[in-house]
Amino acid sequence: MQEFLNVTYLAVLQGVAEFLPISSSGHLVILQHFLDVPEAIRLRLEVFLHAGTLIAVFVFYARRIGALLGGACRGDRDAIGYACRIAVSALPAVAVYFIFRHDIDALVNNARIVGVLLVFTGLVLSGTRFLPRGERPVGFLKALLMGAAQAIALLPGVSRSGMTLAAARAGKVGPEEAAEFSFLMSAPLIAGGVLLELFKGEVNAEGFHWWILAWGVALSAIVGYFSLAILLKALKGRWFWLFGPYCIAAGLLVAFFCK
Repeated sequence: MQEFLNVTYLAVLQGVAEFLPISSSGHLVILQHFLDVPEAIRLRLEVFLHAGTLIAVFVFYARRIGALLGGACRGDRDAIGYACRIAVSALPAVAVYFIFRHDIDALVNNARIVGVLLVFTGLVLSGTRFLPRGERPVGFLKALLMGAAQAIALLPGVSRSGMTLAAARAGKVGPEEAAEFSFLMSAPLIAGGVLLELFKGEVNAEGFHWWILAWGVALSAIVGYFSLAILLKALKGRWFWLFGPYCIAAGLLVAFFCK
């Protein structure tokens, strides 16, 4: 029963924090620390909860994804170009993870470092208030810039959506296009992480059975769908930067009071 409750709490948090720029990985580390989730399965559980929010992306952008796939099958240059930009954006994160994965994974159990990285996220988000808005498309250079920001967000406590959307804002990309590209570019990486954990075949460790994991995936997908809608309103309403002070405050609290 306790495992079910823990996964429920974590799934709701994942659904909220994956799309709102407050670092889902950082908040999961903090909550797992207080829930006393066994360290051996924290990273694995996080990967599966990310799968739920990936489902939310597929549902939210179903029409766009269908149009891109259909266009690519027909040889449409715009659709193929968009797919290539997504592929380019994934390269920095893939390279950084395979070079530094053991160092990155070790940070999952260090709540104090996560707090410091949350402060970093907050400073970046607060700084977007002073960046000019634009309506430019995502070209290959901007896709690579957003990909580099995504690679930094492999660190727990650094928000993936926050970093990629801040990079898009710096490149004067329009808010709706920035959000769409930010979340579609995450799909290959999250899917790859989930498949990697499936191939390991260790998902039942410490009492987290398949039905509990399935519940967590479904719940994080539902909550994530509505969080994505809230983020789009924040981007349009020009109050995206307000997530920055929250991250700074939360990060300082964690850095000072967590061991």
